[in-house]
Amino acid sequence: MQILSAQQIRDLDRFTIDNAPIAGIDLMERAAHALFSELVATEPHRHVTIFCGMGNNGGDGLALARMMHGVQGCDVHVTVVGHAENPSSEFIENLGRLTTAGVKVQHPGSTSEAEEIPLDSLVVDALVGSGLSRPLTGLLAEVVERINALPNRVVSIDIPSGLFCDDNSENKSDTVIRAQRTLTFHCPKLSFMFAEHAPFVGDFTVLDIGLMEEESGIRGHQAAAEDDVARSILRPRARFSHKGTFGHALLLAGQYGSMGSAVLAARAALRSGTGLVTAHVPICGLDIVQTAVPEAMCSVDSREDMISEIPNMDRFTAIGMGPGIGKEEQTSQALKRILQDAKVPLVLDADALNILADNPTWLKFLPAGTVLTPHPKEFDRLSGKSGSGFERWQRQQEFAKRNNCVVVLKGSFTSVCNPAGQTFFNMTGNPGMATAGSGDVLTGIILGLLAQGYRPTEASVLGAYLHGLSGDLVAEHSGMEAMIAGDLVHGLGAAFLCLING
Repeated sequence: MQILSAQQIRDLDRFTIDNAPIAGIDLMERAAHALFSELVATEPHRHVTIFCGMGNNGGDGLALARMMHGVQGCDVHVTVVGHAENPSSEFIENLGRLTTAGVKVQHPGSTSEAEEIPLDSLVVDALVGSGLSRPLTGLLAEVVERINALPNRVVSIDIPSGLFCDDNSENKSDTVIRAQRTLTFHCPKLSFMFAEHAPFVGDFTVLDIGLMEEESGIRGHQAAAEDDVARSILRPRARFSHKGTFGHALLLAGQYGSMGSAVLAARAALRSGTGLVTAHVPICGLDIVQTAVPEAMCSVDSREDMISEIPNMDRFTAIGMGPGIGKEEQTSQALKRILQDAKVPLVLDADALNILADNPTWLKFLPAGTVLTPHPKEFDRLSGKSGSGFERWQRQQEFAKRNNCVVVLKGSFTSVCNPAGQTFFNMTGNPGMATAGSGDVLTGIILGLLAQGYRPTEASVLGAYLHGLSGDLVAEHSGMEAMIAGDLVHGLGAAFLCLING
């Protein structure tokens, strides 16, 4: 599922109308029916209040109101906000159909003229759609303020009114609807992917309205990584495979007091399907790793408390470094040697990224295709502070291109950017995964996939998907609150099965 810009969505609508062929009013009817089916199934209310603008988003709301009016026991109220002199033709047509159906429509000149809304009413926002490019003003802004002050549940159609589809750096947050849920058409909007917009979007559901994306040739550089993407990456195992077939991963992790990171990452690398894992750890970590992860081999550093050297790298098919290693000078120099000498794919996380941030000239040593897995603060240290999720995403793209690497920016919708300018937003995962060690598990998964021969972008997209899916399966079984990182490792088997079996 692609994530398209506002202009691409307009182009796709027009292509579908011209080539399906289908009249604009009939495409709107199809969209309204998708909304109606979803609301009836998931948002049963005896009273529904729909606020409609005068464009096509308002037309969707009018068509929805007509359908909801036909539901027995459902009382539908419609308020049209007169913010434009020239309403869309589809809006005019649907307003006539609604009037004919006998639904009373309010046309208040100000918010003070609008009728009171019952506390048990579902409020539907159909004011303005995804084509908005400037902050709301006037009566629309007043209506948004009134809706946001209500205690009622609010559902937005396509996009919360006032939110821009893409970049909101010039927007005003107090003129954006704060919905608990958004029912969006065809694909998620880019702005849905950024944390600062969660209070506006709430939970979102994508509704298929039959737009002809494949036939149109319209292609975005962003995609939502769902099961079809992950399934297309996952490779079947041949019957006569052996452990050597699936690679040998080297993990450099841990220091005194932080050996749990090494344990979690090593376990995750093994659970991701790699044939062999060797953990290079300080002396203090040998007994811990050998006991906690008996399936892994150990390479022991000469230092008791930290990593200060690297083993011979010739026998490994992928190398990961960072979880729990600290930033001591000898550890930093070991990382530098890996960057300069490694001939196999790398994944760098945690303190390896912080060391890079302290030594930015070392970025020139990154082997092509190196995978970096920062959380937002780690990425800000590498690339500079960002004022918004959109700006950070732009920096992520630029960083990946400039350094010829793959950046896995961890978050609610973990994003994978590669040097070609593609972004994949991961659609699995939940807030229960916001727990210590979760990132170490992701590093181990990606390391294990790289060791098996998956290309860096493939390993990153599939790894993020499996990581999140494991979290979702754990949450279904035991909830989010009690989730710990080790649960994510144990859930990987079920995640693979879920992906393989559909």
